[in-house]
Order: sequence, then structure tokens, then C-alpha cells
Amino acid sequence: MRKYRCLIALPVLALPVLALPVLLALSTAASAADSYLAYIGTYSTGESKGIYAYRYDTKDGKMTALGLAAETENPSFVVLDPHRHFLYAVNEVPKYQGQASGGVSAFAVDPKTGKLKFLNEVPSRGADPCYISLDKTGKFVLVANYTSGNVAVFPVQPDGRLGEATGFVQHMGSGPNHDRQEGPHAHWIEVTPDNRYAVVADLGLDELLIYHFDAGKGLLTPNNPPFTKLASGSGPRHFAFHPNGQRAYVIDEMVGAVNTFSFDSKKGALHLLQTVPTLPSGFSGENTTAEIEVHPNGKFVYGSNRGHDSIVVYAVDAKTGTLKLVEDVPTQGKAPRNFQIDPTGTRLFVANQESGNIVAFRINPKTGHLSPTGEVLKVPNPVCIKFVPTE
Repeated sequence: MRKYRCLIALPVLALPVLALPVLLALSTAASAADSYLAYIGTYSTGESKGIYAYRYDTKDGKMTALGLAAETENPSFVVLDPHRHFLYAVNEVPKYQGQASGGVSAFAVDPKTGKLKFLNEVPSRGADPCYISLDKTGKFVLVANYTSGNVAVFPVQPDGRLGEATGFVQHMGSGPNHDRQEGPHAHWIEVTPDNRYAVVADLGLDELLIYHFDAGKGLLTPNNPPFTKLASGSGPRHFAFHPNGQRAYVIDEMVGAVNTFSFDSKKGALHLLQTVPTLPSGFSGENTTAEIEVHPNGKFVYGSNRGHDSIVVYAVDAKTGTLKLVEDVPTQGKAPRNFQIDPTGTRLFVANQESGNIVAFRINPKTGHLSPTGEVLKVPNPVCIKFVPTE
């Protein structure tokens, strides 16, 4: 098991590709809900047993513990289906039934209790799966396998169970850092807003690989161009699209930087516009980054630093999409992995893995500034957070 992996925050509702006015209307309706379930993926070592559930009230920002939702091994990353009926989790382990593979588990969601009913588990097709997402139709699950350096696609059956992989790609090559980049390390995979392409951040190759995604068959085929190269030794980890779909941001784990790209949706091509540091000048300690997220209003970008133990905040230039530093804020914990902006866009929750706490911050909608709300949740080895509306 790799020591550091991910926390997340994904959109509350994954929606099919729609006309922009309809999409915005549905987004507004979804964010108007008052009550949500929050699921927290963890590493099941020490006190942790699996996936934990909270009930979240957006009116006062309070989280109420519902306890262990499902006992499962190393569910480091989870994702909810568009209809809120099912939850899918990677089981980040190096061996599955004697093979060099992790697992991918499917659960049914009980919206009243927050409990998760186990449906089935399939091999992830590679060791240590660290990221999971759904395509825009909700018919396919996409998984990045870190240690094996490959990605796989799994069909979702009508009853929520997962079928065997329909798509699989093994990455090849290495990077200049012999300790961290001895081979490919797929770290993130998601489809583009139009569901036509899948983008993979590979830390071991210093590449963003782009695939044509067949939403009917669940297949991946290399795009032309097949990848975008990043700076040597940078180690791209996570990726986030701007709400306008024309800009994207990538956080580099190994060098502490964020890259701004323009995205050509017709060609599936990324073009580098800017690279900015995640750390303040003068910091000389060890640090690795983890998560990156764009605020729903498109005005701010946030990233996490492990070592410096902070969230870096950037303002987005409305015309160019490039970033300007706003501040860096201590996370009040150790080794912040992923973080989640809540569905209303008013709060940000940071999962501090090594200190076993999740800290809530209030977001200033005009400046992007973060201020602690005073709420701290005790969760063992927290990695990933996902919200799902219950109304």
C-alpha cells in the first residue's frame, strides 16, 4: 500500500451531456437540497474498518455521524452513481485472489440510514487501484491502478452490480526519478465534460494520456495526439476541469506545482498555458501535493500540500483561465489528502490522513479565502469524501 493517495470531492450529481441552460438549471436544483449524505473512504488500517457515513445539513454546515456504512478493505476512493442508488469503491490492495490486482466494489445506498449493502466485487485488473469515476451516463466505472500503471473500464449492470472489464490499457515507460517513476503509475482517470474522451494523469510517465471513450461499449482507444507531456520529474497526480469545459488544471505531486491548460474539445488536445508553485517561497521541507478542485463558480482553484500541510488558494482570471495566488491556509491536521467543496459551494472539508481528522472551512464567495468553522470530525485514516443528496 502506498503511503499517500487521495481525498476527493466530486460533483454531487453526475449528469448526462445536456444543453448548458438545462445543465445549469439541474445543478441549481441539486444544490438547493438541505440534506446530504457524506461518505468517507479510508485506509482500513488501525481503527478504520471501511466506509463511514455522515448526514450533512447545508443550512448550518453540521455533520452528524451515522457510523460505519460498509466494512471493506482499503476503500480509498469512492464515487456515487447519477441516480444516487449505488456507490462504487476501489479496494486499494496489491493482491486480489492471488493476482497482482486490487478490487472494485459495488454497494446499494440506503438513503434513510446511510448504510451500504454490498452487491459484488470484481478485480480491478491492476495492483493498488487509487481512483474511481463514472462516465456521464453512469453506465461505466473507470479505474486507475497505481502500482501496475494501467486503467480499466467496467460496465454497470441494471441492478448496480459491476461486470467484467470492457476496456483496459497498460501504460509503458518510466520517468527520471528512479524511486518514484521506475514505471508507469496511473493516478487519476475521468471522462471529459462531453463524455467523448477519457483523460489519465500518469505520475510515473509525466504524461496526461487522452483516450477516445466509446460510451456504448466502454472501450478506450488512443487519441491523436495520444498524450500531453509535462515537465520532467513533475509527477502529475490529479486533474480538474473548469466549469466552462475550456480550461483544465493539473496538480504535480512531486514538484509542488499546478498547471493550467486550455482544452480543445474537438481534437481532445490539451495546451499548457501556465505553471505556478503550490508552496510559499522559502519553504524548504519535504512536501507532496494531493488534490486539486475548481470552485463551482469557476472563480477559484484549490490544492492540497502534504508536508506543508496546507490548502493553497488561487484566483482564476476570467479571460485566460490562468491562476494568481490568493493565500495558503493551514489544514489543522497532518498530511491533507483530498478535500471536498460542499454542494452549496460555501464550505470546504479537508481530510487529514495522518492526524485522523476532517476539518471544515468556510469559503468567502468573493475572495475565495478559507476560514475554519471550528468543526472537526474524527475519522481514522480519511482519504476521500463524497456528497449525495437525500431529498
